Amino acid sequence: MANLGKLDKIDDLRTVWKHEASGFSKWLAEEENIAKLSAEIGMDINPDELESSVGPFSVDIYASEVETNRKIVIENQLEETDHKHLGQTITYAAGKDAEVVIWIVKHARDEHRQAVDWLNTHTDENIGFFLIEIELWKIGDSLPAPKFNVVSRPNDWAKAMKLTNALSEAQKTQLEFWQGFVEYALQKPEYSKLFNKRKPFAQNWYDLAAGSSEYHINLLANVQNNKLGAEIYIVNNKEIFQQFESHKEEIEGELGFNMDWRLIPEAKASRITVYKTGDIRQQDKWDEHFDWLIDKAVKLKQTFPKYM
Repeated sequence: MANLGKLDKIDDLRTVWKHEASGFSKWLAEEENIAKLSAEIGMDINPDELESSVGPFSVDIYASEVETNRKIVIENQLEETDHKHLGQTITYAAGKDAEVVIWIVKHARDEHRQAVDWLNTHTDENIGFFLIEIELWKIGDSLPAPKFNVVSRPNDWAKAMKLTNALSEAQKTQLEFWQGFVEYALQKPEYSKLFNKRKPFAQNWYDLAAGSSEYHINLLANVQNNKLGAEIYIVNNKEIFQQFESHKEEIEGELGFNMDWRLIPEAKASRITVYKTGDIRQQDKWDEHFDWLIDKAVKLKQTFPKYM
């Protein structure tokens, strides 16, 4: 019979993080750890500033969502929730004009979970509140391992229903296409081992983390032009584009296809894109389109980091 270890929960988080600001917040802002949080809630978070001022106060982490640039405030509490911190999170969100609020705690009391649920129910689709418990676990003498548990999240289904009623036919088709893509792609091991589930929106792109805060992967579906695409989208760094371009021949040789390289001097973003013809209004062709997008996403994710 196999010998198995026993999971033990560490009750006192301060044995690992002595202080919220100098300990936990700094730890969370590191790339590997913010990626864990991003994967748990389904959005790509880029920490912009620690202890960011809001009048005489300061929010633990001021961040943004990669691609959309939605503003995020993260409030950390290594104890159980209380009224003070609930008020602080709302104050910080207002002061920073944030659209996403993430409150990370040791333990969420029922009344505060209900309060966050109420906020999610009574705000529109542009505003979202997350209440998350952070835990530490170990096996025997192993190092402690963190685990995020989402206690309350935005009511995406209800909000999506409100939003869907106002969508055009093209936007409804885009939303259905990306919802189908997510369900299909996550069943493919070559895709699921590289990419986490991301929430689809009624738009002509679906973004994926590429392993760097400087750029990401966009999958494209243009209803008007009957085009599909996959691209490296560089947010605001011409030097990275030029670095990639200096290896254009090697990159395209490894990928097995040519790409459209677009450095736009007057724009912040740069794009490196591959296209194909495809009408997503023809649902019987979706699996074919999904397979093409998966293939290109996997190849972009595996290839471009080698040339940073």
